[in-house]
Amino acid sequence: MTFRTRLALAAASAVALAIVLASVVLFVVVRSELRGEVDSALRNRADEIALLPPDLVGRALLSPDAELGGAEGYPQVVRDDGTVVRPRGAEVPLPVNDRVLAVASGREDGYLTDAHVEGTHVRFVTFTYAPGIAVQVARPLTEVDNTLDRITRFLVAISLVGIGSAAIFGLVVSRAALAPVRRLTEATENVTKTGDLSERIDVKGDDELSRLASRFNTMLAALEASARAQRQLVADASHELRTPLTSLRTNIEVLTGRRVVPDSDRAPLIADVVEQLDEMTSLIAELIELAHGDKQPSEPEEIRLDVLTAAAVERTRRNRPGVSFKTDLEESVVHGVPPTLERAIGNLLDNAAKWSPAGGQVEVTVQDGEVTVRDHGPGIDDADLPFVFDRFYRSASARGMPGSGLGLAIVRQVAEAHGGVVTTEQPEGGGTLMRFRLNGRPNS
Repeated sequence: MTFRTRLALAAASAVALAIVLASVVLFVVVRSELRGEVDSALRNRADEIALLPPDLVGRALLSPDAELGGAEGYPQVVRDDGTVVRPRGAEVPLPVNDRVLAVASGREDGYLTDAHVEGTHVRFVTFTYAPGIAVQVARPLTEVDNTLDRITRFLVAISLVGIGSAAIFGLVVSRAALAPVRRLTEATENVTKTGDLSERIDVKGDDELSRLASRFNTMLAALEASARAQRQLVADASHELRTPLTSLRTNIEVLTGRRVVPDSDRAPLIADVVEQLDEMTSLIAELIELAHGDKQPSEPEEIRLDVLTAAAVERTRRNRPGVSFKTDLEESVVHGVPPTLERAIGNLLDNAAKWSPAGGQVEVTVQDGEVTVRDHGPGIDDADLPFVFDRFYRSASARGMPGSGLGLAIVRQVAEAHGGVVTTEQPEGGGTLMRFRLNGRPNS
């Protein structure tokens, strides 16, 4: 059974229950009103008879107006010894039991009750007229029962029509209400079948289902962007790996070829092979780090950004002895993942040292959750500024230098994963200034 059918059945059931309850209440109210009028008429008739003197009571019992008394009532006198006196010519006995005799003897008060007399449904009152005498006055309920039967049939018909209408309208309403779900299902099935992440759902309205469809579109857009970035990463990685692999293969073929390579030429070839292997190892490590995306290798924690930066500066100073570092590190506590932050700051420092002239100085500052790194190298051309943090991007002046073009891309990825941003500026006096700022907590 589909969800739409279940929703329509639920709506029809709710309406059916409401109609049935309303019908029952209406029937009870109408029945109470109709029988209340009969009871009131019987009590009035009993009051009238109770006020009559004995000789007039006899007259009242002479002849009823109709069978079982009609609207005026059908009277019967009962003595406490069980003797019954009925109107002249009236042969239909009203039921007499111990309770009636108790009323005649004065041991019990009068009462109203129903009975079936000669196949006729009657309502009668029994009351004490005099010591040892009780009077019963009956009135047929035929008109009341007929009226209630007609009302019952009418209510049943109304209920059936209402339930049927509720089922039809339930199907119509459920179809309209579930339209976003149907579109969501179709889009999901289409994405599953074709793998096309560009599929989108037409969102209308601002209800819960529309918001769900909107979130689904957002999810598809994120997946599409991720898949596109993955394909681009693979393509770029393949391109970047092709050059060192080709060079490595050429050198190995020369070293292992049939032609004897002089020792004077062998040493430079081996050095090239080692250098190319180191370059490929570094490139693969950076590719793996980029492929991890926003996934953090460990849990974030409260860390001292100034202490982390100081350690990165010391490591870069050892690796780049030809460049000096000037630091101004104020105490700054941030929430982040130490290994990834240290890698990003190290990349910034290594990039600044790489572009600094021999004997140059790199200025490093930490303040209020921000790391700034400035070098005094040639700076970045205006045409290259928008692309310096793109993967594998290398400016024309950088293509002759070692590197993969992934270092600054990793810096941007780490900054964004920590809710921050990295920017580059062209300060007065030349060189390049990069700001690495952490504005929030790492993305989980």
